[in-house]
This record gives sequence, C-alpha cells and structure tokens, in this order.
Amino acid sequence: MGQAAVRTCGRSESYVTELYEWFRKFVIECPSGLIALHEFQRHFCDGTVGSESAEYAEQIFRTLDSNGDGVVDFREYVMAISMLIEGSAVEKLRWSFKLYDKDRDGAITKEEMLEIMQAVYKMNVAAGLTKPNPLTAEECTNRIFVRLDKDNNAIISLEEFIEGALDDNWIREMLECDPSTVKVGRPLKRDTALETHG
Repeated sequence: MGQAAVRTCGRSESYVTELYEWFRKFVIECPSGLIALHEFQRHFCDGTVGSESAEYAEQIFRTLDSNGDGVVDFREYVMAISMLIEGSAVEKLRWSFKLYDKDRDGAITKEEMLEIMQAVYKMNVAAGLTKPNPLTAEECTNRIFVRLDKDNNAIISLEEFIEGALDDNWIREMLECDPSTVKVGRPLKRDTALETHG
C-alpha cells in the first residue's frame, strides 16, 4: 500500500499532464464549474464512440455526482478523475462498485450489473473493441456473479466485489473504470440539436 505514494518523476509528470488535460477540458466546456447530465453525456460521447456510449455516460455521471444534486461540480469531477488515474486498485474498485450499485443500497444485484454491462458492451461494439466470439453482457454478468457472490445470496457486497476482483485479473479488468478510454484532448463539437432539446 505504501508504495503507491512513491512515484517516479516521469510517471508523476505524466499524471500531472493528464490531470491538467482533464481540468482544461472541464474549464473550457463548463466555465461555471458545474456540468449537468446532458452536457456530460455530450462530452463523454464525443470522447468515446458517440451516442452508443450515452447509457454508460449516464451511469458514470450518477457516480460522479457524489452528493446527488443533479450536477457534477469541479471538485467531484477532479477527485474522481484523479483517483481513477492514480488511485490504488482498492480505491478504483470502490469507485467502480458505486458505478454498479445503481440504487446505492450497498449491494449489487444481477440486474444492476447487467444494465451496466449492456451499456459497456454496446459502447465496445460501436468502438470495435470486442474480440471474436466475445461473451455477451449476460454471460459476463453470470460469470462475474458465479465468481464473486461467495455467500450465494444473489447480491454482491462491497467486500465480495473488492476481494473477488483483486483475486481475478479478468474480473478486475471487466469492473474497473478506465479514464484513458476517453480522449480528453479532442475539441468538442457543439450539437445544437442537443442544446435546443436537452
């Protein structure tokens, strides 16, 4: 655990540069310091695969909005991005747990996980990131539940989620949210139709 605090100079500079790019994009696109769901979806979709990532963007927004007020402020945004870039595996998994725990009751149901998996799968298909003969969202969800739900109570607790993901690289890769999949340096295109109707 203590090793995470010791970084090489090159990694530190890369981290600062990456964090600065996220900050710069946020300030340019959200000069008020606040971002609403429709704005976040537009920015996220532009940086990933377009409208195919809107459902996943909504789930990420809900997780970023830690106080539940319907907007993400700069503090919420930068804390999450910073942790996702530089946080420990346990910190990243805690954040990912919140992403999957839609109703915030402290447990993940199969339905909650499937909804996120379907959104991620839809985004990956649009991006051409799926491998030949990929598991479907349902198969991924079932496989994860078999491995993580140790007490067979049809829900995954935070403890089961973290322990299971730390013990299984495939599960950890499936469950962690990686900000590097979003392009931050690309100029955003304004969608007047979204602004008019959003």
